[in-house]
Amino acid sequence: MINGLFIVFLWKGALSKMDSSQNTGLGSGGNGMLATPLNDTAAAVDDPKQNLNQVINSTQKTLGLIHQLYLTVSSFNTASQLPLLQRLNGLVTELDNMVELSEKCNIQVPIEVLNLIDDGKNPDEFTRGVLNSCITKNQVTKGKTDAFKSLRKHLLEELEQTFPDEVESYREIRAMSAAEAKRLAQSQSSLPNGDVKVKPEHQGATPL
Repeated sequence: MINGLFIVFLWKGALSKMDSSQNTGLGSGGNGMLATPLNDTAAAVDDPKQNLNQVINSTQKTLGLIHQLYLTVSSFNTASQLPLLQRLNGLVTELDNMVELSEKCNIQVPIEVLNLIDDGKNPDEFTRGVLNSCITKNQVTKGKTDAFKSLRKHLLEELEQTFPDEVESYREIRAMSAAEAKRLAQSQSSLPNGDVKVKPEHQGATPL
Protein backbone atom coordinates (compact mmCIF):
# COMPACT_ATOMS: atom_id res chain seq x y z
CA MET A 1 0.00 0.00 0.00
CA ILE A 2 2.78 2.44 0.93
CA ASN A 3 4.74 1.65 -2.24
CA GLY A 4 1.59 2.29 -4.27
CA LEU A 5 1.13 5.67 -2.60
CA PHE A 6 4.70 6.66 -3.40
CA ILE A 7 4.19 5.65 -7.04
CA VAL A 8 1.05 7.79 -7.23
CA PHE A 9 2.92 10.66 -5.59
CA LEU A 10 5.79 10.46 -8.09
CA TRP A 11 3.34 10.16 -10.98
CA LYS A 12 1.51 13.30 -9.89
CA GLY A 13 4.81 15.12 -9.55
CA ALA A 14 5.84 14.11 -13.07
CA LEU A 15 2.53 15.32 -14.49
CA SER A 16 2.91 18.63 -12.66
CA LYS A 17 6.42 19.12 -14.06
CA MET A 18 5.21 18.29 -17.58
CA ASP A 19 2.39 20.82 -17.31
CA SER A 20 4.75 23.52 -16.08
CA SER A 21 7.21 22.84 -18.92
CA GLN A 22 4.40 23.02 -21.48
CA ASN A 23 3.22 26.33 -20.07
CA THR A 24 6.77 27.64 -20.29
CA GLY A 25 7.02 26.56 -23.92
CA LEU A 26 3.77 28.31 -24.81
CA GLY A 27 4.89 31.50 -23.11
CA SER A 28 8.22 31.56 -24.96
CA GLY A 29 6.62 32.27 -28.36
CA GLY A 30 7.71 28.98 -29.95
CA ASN A 31 4.58 28.88 -32.20
CA GLY A 32 5.08 32.39 -33.53
CA MET A 33 2.99 33.93 -30.76
CA LEU A 34 4.19 36.81 -28.63
CA ALA A 35 5.47 35.76 -25.24
CA THR A 36 3.22 36.86 -22.43
CA PRO A 37 4.32 37.14 -18.81
CA LEU A 38 2.97 34.35 -16.64
CA ASN A 39 3.10 36.37 -13.48
CA ASP A 40 2.57 40.13 -13.33
CA THR A 41 4.14 40.37 -9.89
CA ALA A 42 7.51 39.13 -11.18
CA ALA A 43 8.37 42.63 -12.39
CA ALA A 44 7.65 44.16 -9.01
CA VAL A 45 10.43 45.01 -6.65
CA ASP A 46 11.07 42.07 -4.34
CA ASP A 47 10.76 42.76 -0.64
CA PRO A 48 13.03 40.41 1.37
CA LYS A 49 10.70 40.45 4.38
CA GLN A 50 7.64 39.77 2.23
CA ASN A 51 9.46 36.96 0.41
CA LEU A 52 10.40 35.40 3.73
CA ASN A 53 6.81 35.58 4.97
CA GLN A 54 5.62 33.92 1.77
CA VAL A 55 8.10 31.08 2.23
CA ILE A 56 7.03 30.65 5.87
CA ASN A 57 3.36 30.56 4.90
CA SER A 58 4.06 28.05 2.14
CA THR A 59 6.04 25.86 4.54
CA GLN A 60 3.24 25.91 7.09
CA LYS A 61 0.71 25.06 4.40
CA THR A 62 2.90 22.18 3.22
CA LEU A 63 3.12 20.81 6.76
CA GLY A 64 -0.66 21.01 7.03
CA LEU A 65 -1.07 19.10 3.77
CA ILE A 66 1.37 16.43 4.94
CA HIS A 67 -0.61 16.06 8.17
CA GLN A 68 -3.85 15.71 6.22
CA LEU A 69 -2.18 13.16 3.96
CA TYR A 70 -1.02 11.22 7.01
CA LEU A 71 -4.56 11.12 8.39
CA THR A 72 -5.91 9.93 5.04
CA VAL A 73 -3.32 7.16 4.70
CA SER A 74 -3.65 5.99 8.31
CA SER A 75 -7.39 5.35 7.84
CA PHE A 76 -7.36 4.49 4.14
CA ASN A 77 -10.34 2.79 2.49
CA THR A 78 -11.98 2.70 -0.92
CA ALA A 79 -13.82 5.97 -0.35
CA SER A 80 -10.52 7.70 0.48
CA GLN A 81 -9.06 7.15 -2.99
CA LEU A 82 -10.22 10.46 -4.50
CA PRO A 83 -9.36 12.64 -1.43
CA LEU A 84 -5.94 10.95 -1.34
CA LEU A 85 -5.21 11.83 -4.97
CA GLN A 86 -6.44 15.39 -4.45
CA ARG A 87 -4.23 15.89 -1.42
CA LEU A 88 -1.24 14.37 -3.20
CA ASN A 89 -1.78 16.73 -6.11
CA GLY A 90 -2.17 19.66 -3.71
CA LEU A 91 1.04 18.69 -1.91
CA VAL A 92 3.02 18.52 -5.16
CA THR A 93 1.63 21.89 -6.25
CA GLU A 94 2.50 23.51 -2.93
CA LEU A 95 6.01 22.04 -2.99
CA ASP A 96 6.55 23.55 -6.44
CA ASN A 97 5.25 26.87 -5.14
CA MET A 98 7.58 26.70 -2.14
CA VAL A 99 10.58 26.06 -4.40
CA GLU A 100 9.71 29.06 -6.58
CA LEU A 101 9.29 31.30 -3.54
CA SER A 102 12.55 30.10 -1.99
CA GLU A 103 14.49 31.24 -5.08
CA LYS A 104 13.61 34.85 -4.18
CA CYS A 105 14.62 34.44 -0.53
CA ASN A 106 18.38 34.26 0.02
CA ILE A 107 18.98 33.45 3.69
CA GLN A 108 22.08 31.69 4.96
CA VAL A 109 21.22 29.21 7.71
CA PRO A 110 24.15 27.71 9.68
CA ILE A 111 24.36 23.94 9.32
CA GLU A 112 24.57 23.67 13.12
CA VAL A 113 21.02 25.04 13.38
CA LEU A 114 19.74 22.34 11.03
CA ASN A 115 21.58 19.68 13.01
CA LEU A 116 19.95 20.88 16.23
CA ILE A 117 16.52 20.74 14.59
CA ASP A 118 17.20 17.23 13.28
CA ASP A 119 18.18 16.17 16.80
CA GLY A 120 14.92 17.57 18.17
CA LYS A 121 16.65 20.37 20.09
CA ASN A 122 15.87 24.06 20.33
CA PRO A 123 17.69 26.04 17.60
CA ASP A 124 18.10 28.90 20.09
CA GLU A 125 20.87 26.80 21.64
CA PHE A 126 23.05 27.77 18.66
CA THR A 127 22.58 31.48 19.41
CA ARG A 128 23.30 30.90 23.08
CA GLY A 129 26.45 28.96 22.18
CA VAL A 130 27.68 31.74 19.89
CA LEU A 131 27.11 34.37 22.59
CA ASN A 132 28.91 32.27 25.20
CA SER A 133 31.82 31.76 22.80
CA CYS A 134 32.02 35.53 22.17
CA ILE A 135 32.00 36.23 25.91
CA THR A 136 34.79 33.71 26.48
CA LYS A 137 36.93 35.14 23.67
CA ASN A 138 36.27 38.68 24.94
CA GLN A 139 37.48 37.71 28.40
CA VAL A 140 40.63 36.14 26.96
CA THR A 141 41.31 39.24 24.84
CA LYS A 142 40.73 41.53 27.83
CA GLY A 143 43.16 39.47 29.88
CA LYS A 144 45.84 39.82 27.19
CA THR A 145 45.21 43.57 26.95
CA ASP A 146 45.52 44.01 30.71
CA ALA A 147 48.73 41.97 30.70
CA PHE A 148 50.27 44.19 28.01
CA LYS A 149 49.21 47.33 29.90
CA SER A 150 50.83 46.00 33.06
CA LEU A 151 54.01 45.12 31.16
CA ARG A 152 54.12 48.57 29.56
CA LYS A 153 53.72 50.28 32.90
CA HIS A 154 56.44 48.14 34.44
CA LEU A 155 58.85 48.85 31.57
CA LEU A 156 58.25 52.60 31.84
CA GLU A 157 58.96 52.50 35.56
CA GLU A 158 62.20 50.60 34.98
CA LEU A 159 63.25 52.88 32.11
CA GLU A 160 62.47 56.01 34.12
CA GLN A 161 64.97 54.98 36.75
CA THR A 162 67.70 54.46 34.15
CA PHE A 163 66.83 57.05 31.47
CA PRO A 164 64.71 59.73 33.16
CA ASP A 165 65.24 62.38 30.45
CA GLU A 166 64.29 60.07 27.59
CA VAL A 167 61.18 58.87 29.42
CA GLU A 168 60.14 62.47 30.09
CA SER A 169 60.52 63.30 26.38
CA TYR A 170 58.49 60.21 25.53
CA ARG A 171 55.69 61.30 27.88
CA GLU A 172 55.62 64.77 26.27
CA ILE A 173 55.39 63.25 22.78
CA ARG A 174 52.58 60.98 23.92
CA ALA A 175 50.70 63.93 25.43
CA MET A 176 51.06 65.96 22.23
CA SER A 177 49.86 63.02 20.11
CA ALA A 178 46.85 62.50 22.37
CA ALA A 179 45.94 66.20 22.21
CA GLU A 180 46.23 66.20 18.40
CA ALA A 181 44.06 63.09 18.10
CA LYS A 182 41.46 64.67 20.37
CA ARG A 183 41.46 67.87 18.32
CA LEU A 184 40.96 65.92 15.07
CA ALA A 185 38.12 63.92 16.60
CA GLN A 186 36.36 67.10 17.71
CA SER A 187 36.79 68.72 14.29
CA GLN A 188 35.31 65.67 12.55
CA SER A 189 32.32 65.59 14.90
CA SER A 190 31.44 69.29 14.51
CA LEU A 191 27.85 70.06 13.49
CA PRO A 192 26.79 72.20 10.46
CA ASN A 193 25.80 75.09 12.76
CA GLY A 194 29.25 75.20 14.34
CA ASP A 195 28.41 73.26 17.49
CA VAL A 196 30.57 70.35 18.54
CA LYS A 197 29.42 66.93 19.63
CA VAL A 198 31.06 66.54 23.02
CA LYS A 199 31.63 62.95 24.04
CA PRO A 200 31.82 62.34 27.80
CA GLU A 201 35.31 61.25 28.78
CA HIS A 202 36.91 60.15 32.00
CA GLN A 203 38.69 63.08 33.61
CA GLY A 204 41.99 62.87 35.41
CA ALA A 205 43.58 60.33 33.06
CA THR A 206 47.11 61.22 32.06
CA PRO A 207 48.85 59.56 29.09
CA LEU A 208 51.86 57.48 29.94
